[in-house]
Amino acid sequence: MAKGKDGKGEAEPVEPAGETRTAFERVQLARHANRPYTLDLIERLFEDFVELHGDQRFGDDPAIVAGFARFHGLPIAIVGHQKGRDTKQRSYRNFGMPKPEGYRKALRVMMLGEKFGRPIFTFIDTPGAYPGIDAEERGQAEAIAYNLREMAKIKVPIIVTVIGEGGSGGALAIGVGDQVLMLENSIYSVISPEGCAAILWKDSSKADRAAEGLRLTAQHLLDEGIVDKIIPEPDGGAHNDYDQTARLLDSALSERLAEAVSCSQEDRLARRYSKLRRFGRWGTADQPFPTPAP
Repeated sequence: MAKGKDGKGEAEPVEPAGETRTAFERVQLARHANRPYTLDLIERLFEDFVELHGDQRFGDDPAIVAGFARFHGLPIAIVGHQKGRDTKQRSYRNFGMPKPEGYRKALRVMMLGEKFGRPIFTFIDTPGAYPGIDAEERGQAEAIAYNLREMAKIKVPIIVTVIGEGGSGGALAIGVGDQVLMLENSIYSVISPEGCAAILWKDSSKADRAAEGLRLTAQHLLDEGIVDKIIPEPDGGAHNDYDQTARLLDSALSERLAEAVSCSQEDRLARRYSKLRRFGRWGTADQPFPTPAP
């Protein structure tokens, strides 16, 4: 039986041990309905959280949670995707799929964090950016691209953690950081396994085969140098024990924040830019990218 935030038991299927899980089994765990979301982790990791709303251009997007808090007494900024638990919440949060105003809100809070010298923590958990016509009309692609450029230049440390699904540009729009961490059963990919299978084989039921080929698990991405650290989860997955998940995450965030703060601003920005440029590289010589002009 799994115990979520409310302590109620949920019947769980028998799951294989961590080392024997297939890529698609990890996809299913990353999407688990009781997996801890950004607000669950904020409640356990940070103090004095104050949420900010709106992008100052169009409106507020509940699919993105952003604001200020304290981490072990240190003032910090937080940005993360937020899904919903029940039908009403999922509709309100748009299933964790942000629209342009969500990404602009995220960047607004990050730039405020930079202005006041606050390190930034981002938490990724989205199937992808919302593909609706209203989002496209308001500049979805532009909002994502603008975030990538501006996050690469933000002067304070940025620590990114994939806590569930990391879907395409919808994830990457808050995913440019000095350190990129992943929970053990989270995923990070350019496309969902179902979408990949539908394109390659015209059959979304072959998602398990696509998941293997996409190399979307934390271990695959660590091997490729896309992420910097895998954070272990409680037995059976993060949904089984929110508090233990938070403790494991707390330790990793503290360690990686200290590492990011320890280097000079110039070195930190150069490394961040190089990390971003390496995303998606495959089968090429590992040549360093030039440092961007200030």
